[in-house]
Amino acid sequence: MTEDHLPPDTARHSSRPGPAGGQRSPVPAFGSTGGRHNISRGARRVAGVDAARGFALLGMTAVHTLDLWNDDAGRATLNGLLFSGKSSALFVTLAGVSLAFVSGGRAPSAGRRMVAARWSVAARAVVIALVGLLTGLLDPEPENILVYYGMFFLLAIPFLHLRIRYLLLGSALFALLGPLLVWWARTSLPSADAYEDPTIVDLVTHPLAVGSNVLLTGAYPALAWMTYLCAGLALGRMDLRSVRVQVRLVLAGGALSCLAWGSSLLALHVLGGYDAIRRATPWISERTIDQIVVVEPDSQMPTTTLWWLVVPGPHTNTPPALLLCLGTAVATLGLFLLVPRTVSTWLLPLAAMGSMTFTLYTAHLAFMSFDVYENAPSLWFWAQIACFALFAVLWQRTVGQGPLEKVVSAVTHDVRRRVLARDTAPDTPA
Repeated sequence: MTEDHLPPDTARHSSRPGPAGGQRSPVPAFGSTGGRHNISRGARRVAGVDAARGFALLGMTAVHTLDLWNDDAGRATLNGLLFSGKSSALFVTLAGVSLAFVSGGRAPSAGRRMVAARWSVAARAVVIALVGLLTGLLDPEPENILVYYGMFFLLAIPFLHLRIRYLLLGSALFALLGPLLVWWARTSLPSADAYEDPTIVDLVTHPLAVGSNVLLTGAYPALAWMTYLCAGLALGRMDLRSVRVQVRLVLAGGALSCLAWGSSLLALHVLGGYDAIRRATPWISERTIDQIVVVEPDSQMPTTTLWWLVVPGPHTNTPPALLLCLGTAVATLGLFLLVPRTVSTWLLPLAAMGSMTFTLYTAHLAFMSFDVYENAPSLWFWAQIACFALFAVLWQRTVGQGPLEKVVSAVTHDVRRRVLARDTAPDTPA
């Protein structure tokens, strides 16, 4: 959400010696030859990632503003089907892609450059989390992902040097083991629901409770949602300029979503999971169970039976739910990487929004702390999107980076510079 939108680490890579005579990676920013054509392809790649991030912002705004479930009809709305859980999963997956960009691109950085990348990611995490904790004081209606985002980045630091296969393995392990840890925490830890939207005051007064919430029991439990970040890191290590890779992302993402959804329906309706859930939770109606399966629970997931772990509903934090949303995120990224080749002009507002989602999402949370949108949700949804697009396009053309993005960029670049200067100091002649 606070990415620099150009791979700063890879953008400086060349075959010339680095500081203190160290050899830099031969991988340039936008291609193996560094020619004009490759720069154009690289620019399209970044525009595609930004457009996908802008689409995620649009989806999260819709989820927070519009209805997800039609009570009269007893079914999910189109908004609920398209965006619930999937937009936030796309956000976190794209965060992993951007972390891959700033830690070496297709070839992970090594040595002092990796040390500098890790420290800059840690600084990025602190700034994002701090803004999230301060925004929480406004008590916005939707869950605030910013604090969790900071934790995602901190947890990603040990994974920055890994290759694609190990990142995918890590994503799979988080998808399988994370839900079990979340389940255990919600049935064992006291005050599991105490801090749905932690603030800076909560962190000071009850740091352990806030920590357990962000890691395990909150709206975006980090130990489960690292599924998306590890997968995003793996995607960022791929050649996202390649049409073949882009098509494979669309096909693989779609296949993963279908597999997750199909296996969940098999467990629920063929193996008896749905009936077991209904027997173990008799105070919940079938319509409510259906809502959890399709859209998301109104509050915390019940823990009356382990069969709940086969439910595919967004924000249930079960293995099928994580893999379903991951599949849609991967497919969406692939589509946006393909689309700019033919209709890039139409995506300019979306890409501009995606280049400053930290700023716009924070503004969205501030707006949602007021109740004015409840009387005319559709009007206020489109008003937000129009304002976001207009502001983003004008700001990007006149200033460049978004306001909060500029702050994060300044902090992280300063940290990177200091780490590299510290590491090269012993080699400096007296």
